[in-house]
Amino acid sequence: MIKGYVQVYTGDGKGKTTAAMGLALRAVCAGKKVIMIQFIKGMAYSELRAPEFLPGFRIEQHGRDCFIHREPEQADIDCAVKGLARLREAASSGEYDVVIADEINIALYYKLFSVQEALDMLNSRAEGTEVILTGRRAPREIIDAADLVTEMKEVRHYYNEGVLAREGIEW
Repeated sequence: MIKGYVQVYTGDGKGKTTAAMGLALRAVCAGKKVIMIQFIKGMAYSELRAPEFLPGFRIEQHGRDCFIHREPEQADIDCAVKGLARLREAASSGEYDVVIADEINIALYYKLFSVQEALDMLNSRAEGTEVILTGRRAPREIIDAADLVTEMKEVRHYYNEGVLAREGIEW
């Protein structure tokens, strides 16, 4: 990869992490190394097993649990700050071809760290490193810094009919 680009998957529709996982699968199958740093998330999502099946893929969680229905606590902030440091290291190292910052936009929305710190990470990435940022409510500054922005829009979702998240589909 000669030049890495910045991609943002945002919006209120389902599929942002799923799109990033699809890109990770494609990259690994092309012989590339991929790391996904998850913010906010600390639960046992099915994708955590992906490295068992995909050599060249690594995933790390930097969250305790999903606090979006409560105010973040200091421990949540500490996890996010540690995740940002790890993200900066992975993006600047040149070790990974693709670096995914899963749910970073939500971390920014809750002000777990500053937008400027996220932009600094993007500006310090290795030249050939593709960076994917996911999550609802991407800040304007992140959108402006991106080379590709996709907004997922919910048209219909079975969740509104009472269908809960299903293993292997939503988690």
